[in-house]
Amino acid sequence: MAVRSVPRRRTTAARASADLRAHLENGKKLITTTVQKFPFIVDGIADMSDKCFAVIVDEAHSSQSGQAADKLNMSLGGGDADEEPEDIQDRILQAMDRRKMSRNASYFAFTATPKKATLEKFGTRNKDGGFDPFHLYSMKQAIEEDFILDVLANYTTYRSYYEVQKSVEANPLFDSKKAHKKLRTYVESHQQTIDTKAAQMVEHFLGNVVAQKKLRGAARGMIVTRNIESAIRYFFSVRKHLKEGRANFQAIVAFSGKKTVDGIEHTEDTLNGFPAKDIPEKLAGRERKPGDPVYKLLIVANKFLTGFDEPLLHTMYVDKKLQGVLAVQTLSRLNRCHPKMQKQDTFVLDFYNSASDIKAAFDDFYTATSLTEPTDVNVLHDLRETLDEMGIYTWAEVEQFNELFFNEAEAEQLHPVLDGPVSTFDLMEQEEDRIDFKIKAKQFVKLYGQLACIIPFHQIEWEQLHWFLKFLIPKLKVQDQPGPEVDALLESVDLSTYALERVQLNQHIELDDADTALDPENPNVRGYHGDDSQESPLDEIIRIFNERWFSAWEATPEEQRVKLVNILKHVRANPDFENQVLNNADKQNRAIALQSLITQAVNKERRRELELYKLYAGDDSFKKEFDAMISRILALEKSDPPA
Repeated sequence: MAVRSVPRRRTTAARASADLRAHLENGKKLITTTVQKFPFIVDGIADMSDKCFAVIVDEAHSSQSGQAADKLNMSLGGGDADEEPEDIQDRILQAMDRRKMSRNASYFAFTATPKKATLEKFGTRNKDGGFDPFHLYSMKQAIEEDFILDVLANYTTYRSYYEVQKSVEANPLFDSKKAHKKLRTYVESHQQTIDTKAAQMVEHFLGNVVAQKKLRGAARGMIVTRNIESAIRYFFSVRKHLKEGRANFQAIVAFSGKKTVDGIEHTEDTLNGFPAKDIPEKLAGRERKPGDPVYKLLIVANKFLTGFDEPLLHTMYVDKKLQGVLAVQTLSRLNRCHPKMQKQDTFVLDFYNSASDIKAAFDDFYTATSLTEPTDVNVLHDLRETLDEMGIYTWAEVEQFNELFFNEAEAEQLHPVLDGPVSTFDLMEQEEDRIDFKIKAKQFVKLYGQLACIIPFHQIEWEQLHWFLKFLIPKLKVQDQPGPEVDALLESVDLSTYALERVQLNQHIELDDADTALDPENPNVRGYHGDDSQESPLDEIIRIFNERWFSAWEATPEEQRVKLVNILKHVRANPDFENQVLNNADKQNRAIALQSLITQAVNKERRRELELYKLYAGDDSFKKEFDAMISRILALEKSDPPA
């Protein structure tokens, strides 16, 4: 049977897949390929149902539950084109059967970060109804056996301090919640902020990696930024600081496509001076000729965060929010061993995430990860019922689309069937209703796509709705919620002060040895939950923002920063700090000890900082907030929140 999303020409990928089809039909014993090639061979391949296959899947994630994975099952499962059913319902049923995991194939999926869908699809059912890994070689065991390095053994975190000022006389109203988020994005992407962090990164790399001749002088570093624009700004700033530091190597920037920054369009090729495909080799220096530049720093946004295998990577500088699987995959770029180069450790300097954030991400995958129970498929019933009731489409339109789709109609015939529902969607009075429908439609398509290959029964209407919504969703347009009024906020403020303070130096983030049990996907129907916005004057927004990020008292921002740094130095220098605070596992005693050390520090500074001393000694609320701020900066928690 031939199932195609849209008619397509014979592409380079299709031509490359001809070898895959031939190898399968001719019984080649070992084939190395990508799952993306199977969509190109499912049409016209000979019946394979009489043969047995072992499918070894590397990095088994959500990509193994999409259309390409379905086509892999179709290719191996058989079904000759001559046996194509004539009835449209039989065709849909056949498509459902063929997307299921083939009975003549055994699947062996490897991953260090199993997601819920991965466990449900490839895991082994346990006596409690959940899913366990068929076999386990854990991160913990791999580290203990020196198969990989512990990337959390030398983890340094930084905290930002900044203040913004109003740059206009007017006092306009803005949505408070969105404004605070926008302000932080503005500060963290500001060139002054990036220059400050880039200087710190270059200074560390030159002093602690290059000068120390890590990996016999061949160590490489990666700078992970929040987006492509930030990566480009970092590239120029790092390049400037490397030149000022008289470094004998250069930096590379990596991103996909084109990006315009300050009115100039950039690509990897134009910035680096060589083709993007050469980045891995240029960084490693494996084909470097005498006189060619040496590259030791790679600046990225999203590219190379997963699947990039370079054992020379030793140090990573993070200026991006990392959580869950992305945190583990990103930091694991450093974990490759390199005995020849005497690679024995790694460095991470994190300017965005706290140690507790990173611990929470890694704990789920440190030992064994299992799924407590299967996904509740009843949510598909609920979603289908809710979507039907919203009246965007009729079931006749769903059936008409599927009949055309499974008869391999041209795209020009499919789109008119969708135009009616799109018009109905656009006529909805409330933007919130349009957002709500699109959220639910996406949830249905994603969930059904994950479960279709393992659901033990046929629900033909789910299959029909899946294909209908899959093509309808891209045509549904909703407004961007933040709106231009919040963008105008950035034209009304300036960054007046920015500073960095190291929170923890070379901390070893200890992970939990206990096995992790994940709960299945939320069985509830998702949707739009409304806008709880509240407008405030710009003056008030800036005041609260500065209080949160600079913890103000009656002193200038620069004076505040100096006072904080002095107090922190006294606390760290106290001979009791290490035993009573840093290495104290008792949360309550640790908090008491820290308060005592802060009080001693403030007393030592009382002659120079009389105003601070009076506030601290005479205002309990100020003292409480000050102690809490020092505690957050020190990031003392190991498994508990800050004391």
